[in-house]
Amino acid sequence: MFEEFYGLTATPFSRDIPVTELLVTSEVEDVLGRMQYAARRQLFMVLTGDCGTGKTTLVRRLEHSLDPSEYSLMYLADSKLTPRHFYKGLLTQLGIEARFYRGDAKRQLHREIELMRGIHHRQPVVVVDEAHLLDREMLEEVRFLLNFRMDAMSPMALILVGQTELWEKLQLQSYAAIRQRIDLQSKLYPLERAQVATYVRRHLQYAGTDKDIFSDAALDELFKITSGSVRLVNKLCTHCLLYGCQNSKRIIDDHMVKLVADGEVA
Repeated sequence: MFEEFYGLTATPFSRDIPVTELLVTSEVEDVLGRMQYAARRQLFMVLTGDCGTGKTTLVRRLEHSLDPSEYSLMYLADSKLTPRHFYKGLLTQLGIEARFYRGDAKRQLHREIELMRGIHHRQPVVVVDEAHLLDREMLEEVRFLLNFRMDAMSPMALILVGQTELWEKLQLQSYAAIRQRIDLQSKLYPLERAQVATYVRRHLQYAGTDKDIFSDAALDELFKITSGSVRLVNKLCTHCLLYGCQNSKRIIDDHMVKLVADGEVA
């Protein structure tokens, strides 16, 4: 709809934009580098960030950056994840039917991982998203999972991804044993004002235009309303483009951003 009006060849703020086309800030590059290091060295990493800062998108970047002939990335995102469903989910991704009992499934997973590493020479990378929703039992299972061959080696790279409260939870004394096993910890932050402008222009360039559809004042307002949350920037920009198209406005200004935000992005 608005794509034709603005002369775009693609939708600029959708979730399915190829990761190679996304803006990479120095902060994102640093966190991605840590995730790649965790994958390479088979470490336990925790990545946190506020809602909408691009954590799951960063996981997509990680998957794209890993050579599939050397790594096997398994991804789980389940707010009700239990130890049994954890092992079942991983084994299913490996094409294996999990046994019913947790202990049996755990042994199955360890065996498959040893085969993966020893025969296929691929390193397993497990990413658990929405990890701030995991209960104590599941987090304790993470610690037991990493106990392998009397701590002589880690069976896999394990990356927990969640909102900021995950790290706050892990600071509690009751989670000390888990916290001590964490090898790397990183946090994603919202975009700064200049980064919001670069982000918007980068996405418009991906969509096929070098025109400044959003005025500088509009970008100021975008940053003010979204506080640099990537998800909210995407949502508000999309609504602004729809509004601009419907009202034949070639340039999105700050007044339009305010109007759209009040009506559409409450």
